[in-house]
Amino acid sequence: MNASSKRNLSKTIRYIGVVEGISYLVLLVLSILKRTTNMDVQAGIKHLGMGHGVLFMLFVAAILLGKKYLNWDNKKSITAFIASLIPFGTFWLDIQLKKDEALITE
Repeated sequence: MNASSKRNLSKTIRYIGVVEGISYLVLLVLSILKRTTNMDVQAGIKHLGMGHGVLFMLFVAAILLGKKYLNWDNKKSITAFIASLIPFGTFWLDIQLKKDEALITE
């Protein structure tokens, strides 16, 4: 895999992570609203929850691609996975991966 393809894969992983992180935060907000107000957000939680689940599985697959094609070690792969479980973690991961992209060479 050449450097351009590796950078593109890294960007794809970053984008998936950011979208997954946004869906996670919105899901958390809806969950809080459900428990603290009389707002009926059940339909939103149901549909966004399914979408978030799909995004999460896609992100895990992207991590595995990063491990295989970007030569991520176990520490980096596990860190990326843990970042997906922590609110705002994928945004931190995006910053880290962007720094790594600059170092990708032929």
